[in-house]
Amino acid sequence: MIFDLSDNPYVIFCLILLLLVIRYTLIAGSAFIYFWIWKKDKFQKFRIQEKFPAKDKLIYEIKYSFLTLLIFAINGIGVYYGNKSGLFHIYTNIDESGRLYYYASFLLILLFHDTYFYWMHRAIHWKPLYKYIHKVHHNSTNPSPLAAFSFHPWESMFEALIIPLYLLVLPLHFHAIVFFLITMTVLNVLGHLGYEFYPSGFTNHWFFKWINTSTHHNMHHKFFENNYGLYLNFWDRLMGTNHPQYTEIFENIKRRALSS
Repeated sequence: MIFDLSDNPYVIFCLILLLLVIRYTLIAGSAFIYFWIWKKDKFQKFRIQEKFPAKDKLIYEIKYSFLTLLIFAINGIGVYYGNKSGLFHIYTNIDESGRLYYYASFLLILLFHDTYFYWMHRAIHWKPLYKYIHKVHHNSTNPSPLAAFSFHPWESMFEALIIPLYLLVLPLHFHAIVFFLITMTVLNVLGHLGYEFYPSGFTNHWFFKWINTSTHHNMHHKFFENNYGLYLNFWDRLMGTNHPQYTEIFENIKRRALSS
């Protein structure tokens, strides 16, 4: 039994929500304070879009992010009781599914999420769905780290389905879920950071070209189409949906940084 502290769903909901708020505040909030306030001048040369968004845009991102956290907490309740009922299987004994799967599951859920996100993301860019679901996130055309969870409630629900969908097929150790949630948040914040720290040549390197950069997702916010991927550049390359100027814009940022 995972964290069977109480059978009161309101207590469990509040505990899950508190953990989600702490995660968002520590990761997204810390990145915003460090890069956008404290070291703003020092890192200006690494900006993807040189200008900063207006204050009202930041408030907008925070508002929708906290609404998303409420949706995520509801999903967390579903996962908790789904596990108790036997619909899902979250375990704590590493030997139950073996050490090989224990370590592999960290990678498997990230790969599963990357695939799920790409196709879900493309679907909500379909015109009949876009204005009702995804437009909220795209109102941040020059996103900050605070936009990492700035979604319409419908999109929040789609985003939250990743763990239940995985658990319908395979079990997960509790550690894998924690690792996934932290890693997902860190990489999501990196995608909305607004700064590019990867070195010149990164997008053409035989290995690193498969890893998405902050520039990649920032361009998606700025141009709206192309660059649908999350962690990896696999699906965008396979489906031909990378922005045609992705590498050019990435290298322009690197040249500007070097000349500053």
